[in-house]
Amino acid sequence: MVHDVNFELFPNEVLAIVGESGSGKSVSTLAILGLLPKKKARISGSITFEGLELNHLDQASFRKIRGRQISMIFQEPMSSLNPSMHCGNQVIEVLMQHTAMSYKQARSQTLSLFEKVKLPRPESMMRSYPHQLSGGQKQRVMIAMAIACKPKVLIADEPTTALDVTVQKEIIDLLKTLQQETGMSIIFISHDLSLVGDIADRVMVMYQGQVVETASAKAIFDQPQHQYTKALLHARPSLEVRLKKLPTIDDYLKERTHTAIISPQQRQEAHEKIYNRHPLLEVRDLSKTYISNTGWFGKREEVNAVNEVSFKIYEGETLGLVGESGCGKSTLGNAILQLEPATSGAIFYKGKDITTLKGKQLRALRKEIQIIFQDPFASLNPRLTVGQAVMEPMTVHKLYAHKKERISRTIALLKSVGLTEDHFHRYPHEFSGGQRQRIGIARTIALQPKLIVCDESVSALDISVQAQVLNLLNTLKETYGFTYIFISHDLAVVKYMADQLIVMQAGKIEEMGEADQVYKKPQRPYTQRLINAIPKGR
Repeated sequence: MVHDVNFELFPNEVLAIVGESGSGKSVSTLAILGLLPKKKARISGSITFEGLELNHLDQASFRKIRGRQISMIFQEPMSSLNPSMHCGNQVIEVLMQHTAMSYKQARSQTLSLFEKVKLPRPESMMRSYPHQLSGGQKQRVMIAMAIACKPKVLIADEPTTALDVTVQKEIIDLLKTLQQETGMSIIFISHDLSLVGDIADRVMVMYQGQVVETASAKAIFDQPQHQYTKALLHARPSLEVRLKKLPTIDDYLKERTHTAIISPQQRQEAHEKIYNRHPLLEVRDLSKTYISNTGWFGKREEVNAVNEVSFKIYEGETLGLVGESGCGKSTLGNAILQLEPATSGAIFYKGKDITTLKGKQLRALRKEIQIIFQDPFASLNPRLTVGQAVMEPMTVHKLYAHKKERISRTIALLKSVGLTEDHFHRYPHEFSGGQRQRIGIARTIALQPKLIVCDESVSALDISVQAQVLNLLNTLKETYGFTYIFISHDLAVVKYMADQLIVMQAGKIEEMGEADQVYKKPQRPYTQRLINAIPKGR
């Protein structure tokens, strides 16, 4: 629901709309294109485009405008692209729908568009299906489709969410270049103020369905007026200082903005305690190779997802694992969890090689090493209440003598992750993304594990909710003595969380060292490229 939203978009301008999920960003722009459900949405007020009142148009009239004069890039390209059509044909279809081009002309124009959005091997991409492309490549196909008819207005709805930081920078640079070449106006929607600082001329901040602040991008970054805007600016981990606790939206709205800084001396003392112990886990020359066939009679191809990786992790440590999609981060995490067997090498947990475990021994290990998934909704059973989901692993591993004890323990766990006793009987679909992630964390820590793998566990969350979850993970680490392997493509988040940092590329360790030192003085060009791609605002 949005209330009294007023804004203007000028020719050749980039207007960024910023706010958390549910703030009204997408609803406001979907209304422009008449994409809100007629039976459920009631629109009052006026939306005009070049003097034309859009609120009064029927669907046939809207179809002439959509894609032709006002176009949109949606947040999730996989759900927006037709999985049964070649990528090239999907763009050709748009051109033939809105122009008088022949198929041959539309195909030639599509090839040119694929080159313009810098898709590799454009001819091959024309014949590829969406599932055969990476996330960044699918987003480029969506951009090609959106700009095919040279629209006057382009709406980009969270076009870089969950993309690698380097791919994110490429998409932002691409949109800026296209805007300069074509003179189109862009409405850029995001929850990340640091990101929009790299593209926007003006910024409009929305909170709970209302516009709370609108100003030039420079003014927003230099002199934010509203407490909510200040909160969004500070919720992302600082690259300069190490805060003990990230400030949240609630902190700023209640003017509790003071937070302690961890000094280099304090960090060094903490590290001395951690690294004077024996390693909790040691990975030695670990490799994971996948075999793929290109067809019925195609030759077998070997893909080295993880290639002779070695490192140690100590009790009480957070080891950061960073790199682009396909670098082998998650495959390495799955091998440590024994969800996928390694091709070669060894993994020692408390001095014992766990790659040889089976049956009861492997089930016992599951209690010690747990995972927090990226998508908690997909990992929670929709038929189980939250209480049942958290109790389930306790029942499987026969923790506590009676059901009463398990219920009592579950309620305590829910409270420890910031939920309440009332949430026990609710189902996953009744919660927000941030709350579902807290439920996933409660389920993970129910078995009191020693080592937790956090696999992209905050990458899809709003920047402010991300701050809450990161604070929670650090609090739980102090309370229960957890050890984390923190996997992410976001170097700013990993730097904040990690004691040691491992940078991976193409299945190998590219660089490894103390997190702050790796950021300050990266030794490898690949690491430097990752750091340079971090959105820094203005």
